[in-house]
Amino acid sequence: MLTLQGPGIFLAQFAGDAPPFDSLPAIASWAAGLGYRGVQIPCGDARLFDLELAASSQDYCDELRGALRDRGLEITELASHLYGQLVAVHPAYQELFKSFAPAALRSRPEAWQEWATGRLSLAARASRRLGLQAHATFSGALAWQLFYPWPQRPANLIEDAFTELGRRWRPILDAFDDAGVDLCFELHPGEDLFDGATFERFLASVGNHPRANILYDPSHFLLQQLDYLAFIDLYHERIRAFHVKDAEFRPTGRAGVYGGYLPWQERPGRFRSLGDGQIDFRAIFSKLAQYDFAGWAVLEWECCLKHPEDGAAQGAAFIRDHIIRVTDRAFDDFAALNSDPALNRRVLGIG
Repeated sequence: MLTLQGPGIFLAQFAGDAPPFDSLPAIASWAAGLGYRGVQIPCGDARLFDLELAASSQDYCDELRGALRDRGLEITELASHLYGQLVAVHPAYQELFKSFAPAALRSRPEAWQEWATGRLSLAARASRRLGLQAHATFSGALAWQLFYPWPQRPANLIEDAFTELGRRWRPILDAFDDAGVDLCFELHPGEDLFDGATFERFLASVGNHPRANILYDPSHFLLQQLDYLAFIDLYHERIRAFHVKDAEFRPTGRAGVYGGYLPWQERPGRFRSLGDGQIDFRAIFSKLAQYDFAGWAVLEWECCLKHPEDGAAQGAAFIRDHIIRVTDRAFDDFAALNSDPALNRRVLGIG
């Protein structure tokens, strides 16, 4: 049995232009001071990380890892959610997502996919140079606007969408396979991969590619009213990354799962800081221990109420207290009997 690693923290929601959040050494010292042992780095934030240099320079990667280790930290994963989003963007969302693309490309949506594919290939090489096992991203979406089946869809529309999505991602998955790194999709509303059923469709579209895996975040499942514990039973072999994020769902007579276009503070489903929501993390950590999840437990802070620095400070202890150091022996070993075929036959009444 394996003990998962942690606590880690995803730096994307904390990076900023003011110290200590404006450089990797400073934000790493801050995270280490809170008790974190790992950092998940958004590879598109130039304040923290140079993706092109990491993809080409082993010296840069070694120096970066050394600087973090001097602070008692490891890199858990690189994350490329904004690049993954641009692999597939339906025209309905182009105005909203164009800020994720470089300024020179924002007027040319047809160029976004090629650019994002190249960035993800760099992320694969950078992950290999950093000695990482997994990478976090989004799938993008061609069919999300069709999630509710009205108006009726033309025959095979969803099948065609996933065929095209698989075509776009297959070369990226191959690049990660060449690098020896698992590509982990955060299953998230707004993406074409948002639950188990859509992940299965995607797997079929990429021939069950061994590098197509899952970043497990139970908050997105609670808000969809999906059984986030049964999900682990079904897909544990593909879960290779883990965001520890809390949420609550309190439907009213006015609004439910779809949220009524309400602001986050007023939605029935909303993200919360760890321990303030409804998710049963003791059961989640138990299941991950049961299935030998060996990756990192990484805080992703998103809360519409609590200050982020308080959420981060409390999150390190919360994760640490939930990690199960797995046993190296059975609890009833004290009563064990040696193998004895003759005894076995007598106990069974067959000899």
